[in-house]
Amino acid sequence: MRLARRSTIAVLGLALPLSLAACGNSGSDAASTSSSSSPMSSSSSSSSSSTTDDMAAKPFGSGCAAVPTSGKGSFSGMATDPVATAASNNPALSTLVTAVGEAGLGETLNSAKDITVFAPSNDAFKAVPKATMDAAMKDPKGLLTKVLTNHVVEGRLTPETLAGEHKTLGGGTITVEGSGESFKVGTANVVCGNVQTANATVYIIDGVLLPK
Repeated sequence: MRLARRSTIAVLGLALPLSLAACGNSGSDAASTSSSSSPMSSSSSSSSSSTTDDMAAKPFGSGCAAVPTSGKGSFSGMATDPVATAASNNPALSTLVTAVGEAGLGETLNSAKDITVFAPSNDAFKAVPKATMDAAMKDPKGLLTKVLTNHVVEGRLTPETLAGEHKTLGGGTITVEGSGESFKVGTANVVCGNVQTANATVYIIDGVLLPK
């Protein structure tokens, strides 16, 4: 009987420190049960908040289907690179990347801190009259640069702050209308929005924003 009692005491003596370690510091013995359940609730709440943030940060729009599902051109791959580099890995933005290269704006965009880029898709550039595109490509430091910087604004705009008037790095102003997952930038539609890169938030659009 004594042996059994000693064994019970030994087990309790071993279990108590483990129990305290799991619960953390507690104000009183009476609060130990509450204390042990509180971190669980806090963790659950934190997890829920994190999940909500993750959902809010996800890209949206039918055009997102054109973005690769893996590799450097995927959403997760683009998130690790500055914006010009990220775009260069995405085949859906190859025409834009060529134009940025011609204008010599790659390093400028990559070194910028916290910007929003309205990135015309390949189809958007195809819709621009050939004469206009030819004129822009022949004047990379003038007209082409003005067109491209008309697609960039300071600050990382979230879907909640996207609607409104925004001054572009080219000196113009663009107007965004809409809410939720439906937005128009001038006459262009956002087809894949809230794409994250290391230094920019990107909204892929189906039109080119030509300055006046």
